[in-house]
Amino acid sequence: MTHWSGLVPVPGGSLYTEIDGSGPAICLVHAGVANLRMWDAQVPPLSAHHTVIRYDTRGFGKTESEAVEFSNRADLVAALDHAGVERALLVGASRGGIITLDTTLEFPGRVSGLVSVAGGVSGYQSSASPDMAMWDEVERHEEAKDWDWLADFETGFWCDGPGQSSERVAPPIRRLVHGWILETYRAEKQGGIPRPLDPRAVGRLGELAVPLLVMVGRFDEAGTIAAGRFLAETSGAPLLEFDTAHMINLEQPEAVARALLEFAASIYG
Repeated sequence: MTHWSGLVPVPGGSLYTEIDGSGPAICLVHAGVANLRMWDAQVPPLSAHHTVIRYDTRGFGKTESEAVEFSNRADLVAALDHAGVERALLVGASRGGIITLDTTLEFPGRVSGLVSVAGGVSGYQSSASPDMAMWDEVERHEEAKDWDWLADFETGFWCDGPGQSSERVAPPIRRLVHGWILETYRAEKQGGIPRPLDPRAVGRLGELAVPLLVMVGRFDEAGTIAAGRFLAETSGAPLLEFDTAHMINLEQPEAVARALLEFAASIYG
């Protein structure tokens, strides 16, 4: 088994990247309330059979970026290139699910399969009505740089799940997520200016030509659940539902690793 960590140069920045194991490749892309550390529990079982690539996206973790326009899809491909990987199974959580889906549509020749873990679909608008007053309050705290309030709120919303008790999730998981959120806010890192996929994924799902697996958490917020079910129904992909909120792989680490290994085996043999 091999391990490599370091910076991968990209236009206007450098991606902190870790590569573990050997064999057919799996690339893990983190959520917007985390960094590559969110996959720590999955890397050992996956890297026993696969080359596992993960990186901090711009604005997160140890990655650095200038105030430049960039493509999240091209960044992901740069990580694959650095690992010497032609094709990989892409696994994206939350915001990472949007990035991996968009990358699959833009660079289909680089993707062996796709797993969306509580992920979104670029351009998709859920019929679930957002609580505008709540998000207005969040915006006010962002403008005031009230990072502690935001970390508390986002931990409750994304880790516990809307309307759920703070005791539903094990304290170590809550501490991890809270710490990642607070660390990202306090760092105030330059994240660059991402160029969206054009046209967006929502009208292009018929282009998907690789195996797809969708995971959603039943305690997640309604828009994310709707997006996952829409992706599965539109593409005909299998849908796995977990008794979790947004951070599925943190709440159910063994089950997620097992599902990923089974899915990878169905692709790679």
